[in-house]
Amino acid sequence: MSKTSRIPGFYKLTLEERLEVLRDFSGLSNEEIELLSNFGNLGREVGEKMIENVVGAMSYPLGIAANFLINGRDYLIPMVLEEPSVVAAASNAAKMTRKKGGVFYEVTDPVMIGQIQVVGIEDPYFQSQAVLSEKEEILKIANEKDPILVKFGGGAIDLETRVLDSPVGKMLVIHLLVDVRDAMGANAVNTMCEAVAPYIEKITGGKVYLRIISNLADKRLVRARTVVDKEELGGRDLVEGIVTAWALAEVDPYRAATHNKGIMNGVIAVALATAQDHRAIEAGAHAYACRFGCYKPLSRWEVNRDGDLVGTLEMPMAVGTVGGATKVHPVAQVCMKILGVNRASELAGIMGSVGLVQNLAALRALAKEGIQRGHMKLHARNIAMSVGAKGELVDKIVEIMVKEGKISYDRAKEIMNELKS
Repeated sequence: MSKTSRIPGFYKLTLEERLEVLRDFSGLSNEEIELLSNFGNLGREVGEKMIENVVGAMSYPLGIAANFLINGRDYLIPMVLEEPSVVAAASNAAKMTRKKGGVFYEVTDPVMIGQIQVVGIEDPYFQSQAVLSEKEEILKIANEKDPILVKFGGGAIDLETRVLDSPVGKMLVIHLLVDVRDAMGANAVNTMCEAVAPYIEKITGGKVYLRIISNLADKRLVRARTVVDKEELGGRDLVEGIVTAWALAEVDPYRAATHNKGIMNGVIAVALATAQDHRAIEAGAHAYACRFGCYKPLSRWEVNRDGDLVGTLEMPMAVGTVGGATKVHPVAQVCMKILGVNRASELAGIMGSVGLVQNLAALRALAKEGIQRGHMKLHARNIAMSVGAKGELVDKIVEIMVKEGKISYDRAKEIMNELKS
């Protein structure tokens, strides 16, 4: 009998029943079933309620990056990720920024954009002005949906209109601008967009299709900057090397993609530790990198009049400290306590600062000895464990591979067999 993934009522099954379906479908062993159903520090009760069709949980390492001085305050930075060398690199680079005061940031107001798409209009430019003439009523309808947000100083604050050409003809797109305060804002913005859609149809005579938040949060920005003493960095040659490495990213999207990936190593690690919508942050960052029509680096590195390295970063940062998984995941709550943060603006500033420092670490490694030297030494531990090594055997295999300069799965297996025999 052939296997099928068509399982009516799968969502109605208990956790144990779903695991039995997986056992039959994939031939899982008792040990694999037990591993899947270990919820760790998340806990089964929380895990089962966070998403649908739950069968277990998957753990990632949580590390702490030290040495961060941000806006004059010391921070320990919780980071969740699987890639070796990132936490160590962030800690090392953060230490280099301290001599000149660390990292500084500013954030703009937490304004998110909700998009309302209107089609089937003969005179979209005329109707765009008609919509704007009804701005106060539209904002009133939107704000009636979230009086608590309004009470705390937020809510719908403005409208923008755009007429766009598309493969299906001209369409009117209305942007509802919402100050979401300390929330990420998706639920509030989406609810408001849906609430005003019927009134917009009445004004324009068109049909509304999409009513949803935009993850290109280009009105909710973080700007981070740092000065790195040239001697603390390792000398003038390294300063010039970092600026030269950045310059390639400025003119080449192939390099810019990897440059920005290094920034996101830091940003997303903190986002995961604090249970943010990291997919929205990632999408917004890369869209913002294309805002001039070509993919560009999110950071900039220059030499100042003293010969020191100066770096700046600007990117959207839609994060929240109220609602969502941040208030549900127990470890995310602990990480927020480690950071000592309760405002979304501070969390956004920290994440932007970590992204800039992570970028510094990567560029310094590239300009000095290449990215692989430190990375592969730490990666060797993962290789050693992947071949089944445990305890002291892991360290011995790593030591031999690093000394030989041969870090691979096959070599790790050979060394382990040799040491065991």
